[in-house]
Amino acid sequence: MRNKVIGACLFAALASGCVQRTYKRTVVFLLDTKDVKNIHSVGIRGVDKPLSWDYDKPLATLKKDSVYKVSATFFTGYTFTEVKFVINDQFELKDQPNRRVNFTDNDTTVYKAVFNRSK
Repeated sequence: MRNKVIGACLFAALASGCVQRTYKRTVVFLLDTKDVKNIHSVGIRGVDKPLSWDYDKPLATLKKDSVYKVSATFFTGYTFTEVKFVINDQFELKDQPNRRVNFTDNDTTVYKAVFNRSK
């Protein structure tokens, strides 16, 4: 019986110590598309919720055929996320790594990008 109690206490201590703290991270994505013609849709996809690799999160037009914007709030213990932009159902940066967005310590990170150009 004593071994069961000690084992349960040890398990509880280890299990609670392994939980990673999560933070609310908001990112404002600004996308420059001035070099792209015939834009019908602009979106973003990514690895962490609320984004997904399966569907676009649409970006709103700030300046027609030039600048688009979207905000996303992540609840994560990581210090970064990975994304790619999509125009007319076509991913940018084919056969290249995803964009890595490093979260700032501030409440909101502003991430500026030019379509199909890595930083």
